Amino acid sequence: MTQPLLEVKNLSIQFQDGNRAVDDISFSIADGEALAVVGESGSGKSVTALALTKLLPAPPACAVSGGIFWRGKNLLAADNEAIRQVRGRDIAYIFQEPSTSLNPVFSIGHQIAEVIKLHRPDITDATSEIVRVMNLVGIRNAERRHRDYPHQFSGGMQQRAMIAMALACRPKLLVADEPTTALDVTIQAQIIGLLRELKQKTGMSALLITHNFGIVSGFADRVAVMFHGKIVEEGATREVLKNPRHPYTKALIDCIPQLGQKKERLTTIDYSKI
Repeated sequence: MTQPLLEVKNLSIQFQDGNRAVDDISFSIADGEALAVVGESGSGKSVTALALTKLLPAPPACAVSGGIFWRGKNLLAADNEAIRQVRGRDIAYIFQEPSTSLNPVFSIGHQIAEVIKLHRPDITDATSEIVRVMNLVGIRNAERRHRDYPHQFSGGMQQRAMIAMALACRPKLLVADEPTTALDVTIQAQIIGLLRELKQKTGMSALLITHNFGIVSGFADRVAVMFHGKIVEEGATREVLKNPRHPYTKALIDCIPQLGQKKERLTTIDYSKI
């Protein structure tokens, strides 16, 4: 059996206040595969994503146990230098709010160039590479716009710039942590479509962190549902959407707005049935 690109085994994460944000979860991602981890805020999905490359601040995180294996090597046991070699170059991140991730005092091109210089020192013409990745994510007039600053980009274009920054190192795994939450529904669809297209073009794997089941079906091969720090259901996306087994999964799917259907109120989750 082929070794997974990423394998998380019995991962648990506890904080100083005693809260166990992640409770003994396991999952894997194969080469070229897209996995969506779905759950509400506080379910532990973003904490899991940050733990993959030791981005969790400690404190407040005080205990991390289990294993996170990248091509068979346990990243939890790796030293800081080894983690820096993986973070950004092999595993790249897109975060939820681009306006807080981009530095307002540096141009977009300058910020992409920093990533290239750090992880791809073989690139002699950074400007050409910056223009290439900006064109790749659909930013028009990249030859000129790479000199612009974040405030000169719309929210959707800022997120495209963040994606360009992540792709500049040609990562094997792209972790997208709620990449569409700060965007309106039209731009959400554009960004998910872009990520799907880039995944097909580059062959990279992807981990999508989201609370919204509505954006999962067109992107992910498999889905894992998290509730109170545990994975309560996992399977092929189409099968989970068609035949959800866990009450929480059913409740999340019921919250997806259906075009043409009128409801007296928004669907809410009845936790007493979970």
